[in-house]
Amino acid sequence: MDPMESIRQGFFQECEELLLAMEEGLIVMEGGDADPETINAVFRAVHSIKGGAGAFGFDNLVGFAHKFETVLDHVRSGTLACEAECIKVLLRAGDVLADHFAAARGGSPPPADSDVVEDLQLLSGDTAAEGAGDEPEEFAGLGFEPIKFDIETEPHAPAIAGWIIRFAPRAALYAKANDPYLLIRELGTLGSAEVLADLSTLPPLDAVEPDQAYIAWTIVLNAPVERAKVEEVFEFASDDCDLEITPVEAAPEPVASAVVETAQSTEPLPELKPIEPRPEVKKETAVQAATENTSKQTIRVDLDKVDRLVNLVGELVITQAMLAQRVAETDLSKSATVGNGLVELEHLLRELQEGVMAIRTQPVKSVFQRMPRLVRELSAQTSKQVHLSVEGEGTEVDKTVIERLGEPLTHMIRNAVDHGLETPKERVDAGKPSEGTVTLSASHRGGRIVIEVSDNGRGIDRARVRAKAIEKGLISAGAVLSDEEVDNLIFLPGFSTAAQLSNISGRGVGMDVVRRSILDLGGRIVISSNPGQGSRFSLTLPLTLAVLDGMVVAVGSQTFVLPLTHIIESLKPRVSDIQAFGRDRSLLKVRDSYVPLVDVGRLLGVADSGRDAAAGVVILVESEGCGRLALAVDRILGQRQVVIKSFEQNYRHIEGIAAATILGDGRVALILDVDGIVNRCRAQLADATPLPATGTGP
Repeated sequence: MDPMESIRQGFFQECEELLLAMEEGLIVMEGGDADPETINAVFRAVHSIKGGAGAFGFDNLVGFAHKFETVLDHVRSGTLACEAECIKVLLRAGDVLADHFAAARGGSPPPADSDVVEDLQLLSGDTAAEGAGDEPEEFAGLGFEPIKFDIETEPHAPAIAGWIIRFAPRAALYAKANDPYLLIRELGTLGSAEVLADLSTLPPLDAVEPDQAYIAWTIVLNAPVERAKVEEVFEFASDDCDLEITPVEAAPEPVASAVVETAQSTEPLPELKPIEPRPEVKKETAVQAATENTSKQTIRVDLDKVDRLVNLVGELVITQAMLAQRVAETDLSKSATVGNGLVELEHLLRELQEGVMAIRTQPVKSVFQRMPRLVRELSAQTSKQVHLSVEGEGTEVDKTVIERLGEPLTHMIRNAVDHGLETPKERVDAGKPSEGTVTLSASHRGGRIVIEVSDNGRGIDRARVRAKAIEKGLISAGAVLSDEEVDNLIFLPGFSTAAQLSNISGRGVGMDVVRRSILDLGGRIVISSNPGQGSRFSLTLPLTLAVLDGMVVAVGSQTFVLPLTHIIESLKPRVSDIQAFGRDRSLLKVRDSYVPLVDVGRLLGVADSGRDAAAGVVILVESEGCGRLALAVDRILGQRQVVIKSFEQNYRHIEGIAAATILGDGRVALILDVDGIVNRCRAQLADATPLPATGTGP
């Protein structure tokens, strides 16, 4: 790759992080917590984007970012109140800045931003756009308003003869591989410079900590350059140093007379004041600071390299399982040395796997932070008042899952705003606040991640959903459906209750895409809705798509794996605990309550299964769709960590089967999908005919 292109891609990646930081800060400000640190963080993000964009010649991005940061500078200086209308303009400006970045990255034309620019100029008091004809040519197009003085009444601004710069680096500046000498040398290119080193805080040699900063400098720059030129030298180090820039005024020019004389200033420069010595840094504190700086250091790694590492760890897990199997089949299993070595190897592999997977995980914040802008746009398009509440954005999940969450969440939030929430008038008439709320949350539950999208709107109109499904021929007019089954009709392809097409909804290609995407990730989606109170969509997803802990069970000659996250307990049933229920259905009594009993072998069509459930083992599992479920298997072979291999990519989708894995003896075992088993049971009961077998396996 071209070195310049590599640097450019690094800038794009950094910009993505800065945009997320900016969006996060703006949302905090919108919530009424506009503290100085938050405002400064937003300002620094926009300023850094502008600085980096200028290096690559993205003029449109630089120009808009400059107008944006001008308003932010007024806000942080206190000259502009951080009120609701101001926040709205800043949020819109953040959206447009993201559009400019996307245009610069993709090489597409810049977005239209005239309306936002006008609002930014109004906030900053900049009317240069209106009086462009009176603007000096050198300021044209920069968005500055020239200051005009009445020659007869206003004095001339004092001329600048130079600058006194007091520069004291912090430890963080050195930690980022910055060199103060290079900054001082850069100042020297602006004009003649005198440099004075301040060694007052330098401790004795035996107390010097290599990670700390002890030396400061005072530089007298004898050049009448603009202040911006001086600040530009320290642009990328300003956050990691103490910097003070003081102008040196030139002597006033003599009044013109008949005799023309050369005016020379003989007034000496003001006396230099030494920088205030900083308190002595104790050795223990310095070591702690160095440790903190080291712990926060990060590096950028190509995701393909991490994926390859994950795959190699998965193969190691399989090899370790095979090795343990071979040792168990020989006399070596009696050797304490070999046994202890295998136990230690398994322990180390588990730590290695957890460490590698931790590299792949990241907070769902990167996806969640795209949604406030979507809600603002939908709110404007639908003329509804919508508040987005975000919870658990620090929840970590596999990066592959995060990358594929964006589209489903976008569809669900669009659906919640367009279909779920009422208009302000309808809400007021129903005794609700005029502003509706959409809540987006994420949490860890039982080794899986649960993402919920809920609203406090009208809920699902089941009568209307049923009527639309009959109208479109999706169900028969005489079909008897439960509330849950009616709710799930919205996931059918082509289904929509929208009265007319719009750019938000109406084509019936949204929720079926959501369901398909979640199933492809090995997850499931459940709806709960209360008329007049709102709806909740719960997405349950695996934390990782690479490795899982499972219980290995035998059914006939086949071997299956049940994810441990679903298992509650295992038990040996008694004949008296099994009760027949309806046609070909059974219930299992578990501590004075009954749960559905499913014969896994018969359900999946395993050829040599079919023994009585009381002769085998029952595993009690938790399903998202119908609560607890009892699965009857022949025996339990053990618990182990297995590597997930995609079943659909290598074969095809089968209801009840989530994926496959390779066991220690080289055989392929199928990983069961508990919710898929529930759906398969329902399908068999509805059709009253057995489904085709999954095959006899290897």
